[in-house]
Amino acid sequence: MPNIRSLNKMDFTKMIPDREAKIADASTSDALPNDAYIANRLAQALHPYAQYLKIKDIIERGEDAKTFVFEPDGKKTKELAYFNAGSYLSIVFSIGGAHLTRPYSLSSSPRDSLSGAYSITVKRAFGGLASNFMLDKWKKGDLVEASAPLGQFTYSPIRDQKVVVGLAGGSGITPFYSLAQAIADGDESCSLILLYGSKTLSEALFEKEFRALEERCPKFKLVNVLSNETREGCEHGFLNAEIIEKYAPKGEEYSLFICGPQAMYDFLEKETPKLGLRKKDIRHELFGEIHDPSKDPSYPSEKKNGHYRLKVHIDDETKTIPCSADESLLVSMEKAGISVPTHCRSGECGFCHSRLVSGNVYVPEKVDGRRMADKLYGYIHPCVSFPLSDIEIEVPHFKP
Repeated sequence: MPNIRSLNKMDFTKMIPDREAKIADASTSDALPNDAYIANRLAQALHPYAQYLKIKDIIERGEDAKTFVFEPDGKKTKELAYFNAGSYLSIVFSIGGAHLTRPYSLSSSPRDSLSGAYSITVKRAFGGLASNFMLDKWKKGDLVEASAPLGQFTYSPIRDQKVVVGLAGGSGITPFYSLAQAIADGDESCSLILLYGSKTLSEALFEKEFRALEERCPKFKLVNVLSNETREGCEHGFLNAEIIEKYAPKGEEYSLFICGPQAMYDFLEKETPKLGLRKKDIRHELFGEIHDPSKDPSYPSEKKNGHYRLKVHIDDETKTIPCSADESLLVSMEKAGISVPTHCRSGECGFCHSRLVSGNVYVPEKVDGRRMADKLYGYIHPCVSFPLSDIEIEVPHFKP
């Protein structure tokens, strides 16, 4: 039997200096530019660090909602990255000295991106800094910086069932409108039964568009669920297990996709267990920002309303700013004009991944998307981390 020497992982680290020296000594005379490789060009086309857009059109949708149609600015961005239905854009804002980002689901068909168009649909939110700015200030021709399409709220035939039951509330309808279009276009293989919760039918977005999709696509069905009025052809009340079971396929497995306001998520947390679905068959869109961590049962009540100091190391600079227990570290930094890399603002994507040098933070369990190694070695996501003491963090500012 051959003598097999045990592998010692430390032996591999001793090889690194030798390899680096050989690479440094190698000739570059026959090296090709990065964009000479097809894989690099494809990666840049699908996953650009930033996209520079121009507002091509604005479509009014009632008093408090608008659809913004984007096209490439033609200078920094020539073509738009393709996306899967359910993806979002992280949009960059500068408002009153604050530099911030907000995620908005794409409401357009993925196929539209091939002809140079994206759409997002924004509904006014009480106290919503970004949404109110967009609805009140944005106009045709304005330039907008955004990320590549991001997110995991997309259909996968490997993971998800052939039938999707969608639960939407308010502006949470936007990724489902994109999915319904993709199904009708033949770009997605699933069927969609969409249960849309609104106060009144007049507040439901895309009503005419959804009905037109129903007429041309037998794999899509819309059911409006109205809480504040009774209308023929609509369900009355709130989205609950009884209504879901009424419209879900009988004797057939299905996936449940959920997107809406936080109150809807909280209510459905008690309803969805009644359906007996496997955990993998229940999908949530981003939970969104946590505005009051003290509502969590595990939050240390004695820390509520606390005020602290936050020392931030970023881009070889150090700044000390105020922070408070009811605001995430990310919000405190944005208010101070510190540009922080961030996308989802929900603890999921990890783009704001930072090292906690000192201090204690509270992270709500339901939005704690960190890996085990992050927790072990002291890394946090500032977007869902709330100070419980004076804090010091290192924020790596990713540059393309």
